[in-house]
Amino acid sequence: MNTIQDAYFSDLIARLTALKATLAEPMAQAVDAIVETARRDGLVYVFGTGHSHMLAEEVHFRAGGLALTVPILAGPTMLHEGAVAGTAYERMEGVVGPIMDRYPIGPDDVLFVSSNSGVNAAPLEAARIGKARGATVIAITSVDYSSAAAKGRERLADLADIVLDNGAPPGDAVIGVEGSELKVGPVSTAIGVAIINAIMAGVAACLVGDGNAPIYLSANMPGARENNEQLVARFRPRNPHL
Repeated sequence: MNTIQDAYFSDLIARLTALKATLAEPMAQAVDAIVETARRDGLVYVFGTGHSHMLAEEVHFRAGGLALTVPILAGPTMLHEGAVAGTAYERMEGVVGPIMDRYPIGPDDVLFVSSNSGVNAAPLEAARIGKARGATVIAITSVDYSSAAAKGRERLADLADIVLDNGAPPGDAVIGVEGSELKVGPVSTAIGVAIINAIMAGVAACLVGDGNAPIYLSANMPGARENNEQLVARFRPRNPHL
């Protein structure tokens, strides 16, 4: 008998399989933008609030990841200092400006903004700041969810230079529970992580061809200490989280 766990895996796999085709073009655009940023010695910043902030942490100091990534992290917009307060903060205008002032994002850089609902004030403000500074802004968002939630408001998808639609449904959860009208099994994080890691893999392949791919090794792999120390020394002056 199929379990609810099976149903969740099947749903997620089907979504990821479909996205390989539907996101092929915007993901290629994202790869090209980041490769050009890397060739200009620029950086890739990643911002999200609530659970979306996990995409910023996913690419930071990551085994098999690129050292040119910089997470934008601030306790009030995350979950660990108070999830209820964080939910309120991400809806407040003006919260993100002082946070973004810590990061010298400019025309040579790329800014990922992740927001599943795509309508909260904080991610929209981050996208506007990135565009005002001349950065290429890439959104990871649900177009269906943001369209349903916007009610005439501007969406993250309206602001970004490149839009990566994660295909998540309004509300994010995808599996119904027998005996309840509620759903479980959110998909936006798993899909978002897959999207951003796939893009970074494409970037790495291009940079290897250039002879300059700043890829971290897992700390337990041979040569990791020397490799990673060199990358930290190179990027720490511009990454406050190293």
